[in-house]
This record gives sequence, C-alpha cells and structure tokens, in this order.
Amino acid sequence: MRNNFSFLAAVIIAGSFATGCANTEKKFGRGMANAFEIVRGGEFRRTMEQSALFDSPDFAYTTGFVRGINRTLARTGIGIYELVTAPFPPYDPVATDYLAPGPVYPDNYSPGILEDSMFASDTYLGFSGGDIVPMVPGSRFRIFDSQ
Repeated sequence: MRNNFSFLAAVIIAGSFATGCANTEKKFGRGMANAFEIVRGGEFRRTMEQSALFDSPDFAYTTGFVRGINRTLARTGIGIYELVTAPFPPYDPVATDYLAPGPVYPDNYSPGILEDSMFASDTYLGFSGGDIVPMVPGSRFRIFDSQ
C-alpha cells in the first residue's frame, strides 16, 4: 500500500509539472463551475424557460422538467470529469455540441458582480447593497446599482 501511494503521488507531481498552469486552471475552473451546477440550478431553470417559450407551458412542467434534470446531471458529470482530468491534456471543453462550455442562466435573469467592498466604489460611505442570495432568483436587493 505504501509503494502504491508513493507511486501515485509521484505520478500526480510529474503530471502537474509536465502540464502548463494556464490551461490547467481554466479547465479546473470550468470543472468547478460545471460540478456545482446541481446546486446552482441554472441549466434546469433555463431548460424549463426555453421549453415554456418554444413548446408550450404544458411542456415546461412535464418534458422541460425531465429535460432540465437530464441536462443538469450531464453538466455535473462533465464538471466532475474535468475536475479529475484537469492536470492532463486535452484542455478544450468536452460535449460542446450538447452543452455550452460555461454556466448558463435563463434569459430573464443574468447575474451581475456582487456588491461587495472588493468590487464597489462606495467604500467611503460605509455601506453597500448586494444580492442577498445570488443563486436564488428574486433575491435582489441593491442600494447602489452601479455595476
């Protein structure tokens, strides 16, 4: 067991040195965004919305619901795959003919930058607004909508 662990550690270290950092971090970041899709639910909401718009509201609650779950699970699986294979090439997104590489949102909601002291220019006022829970639609509370 000890020999297997040291060999695995050597392979991981050699793989990280053999690959470049920029492509690895892009693939790892894309994998993180896709792996947490099951928590975020953007693909599910977008699929339900698109089914309601292009098919009918009846399809949104039946076919759109099942299609949204399928697309969410597919994006989560691709994210886990990209997390595990981040140090190894190829670094291009996978399954781009079925899913977009980045996170998707419904057309009726597009999030902005959080109102935080890191991004805000109102640090001298002593307060700022922001999304209360940015992952949940309808939780927008903004004092200054400058961004």
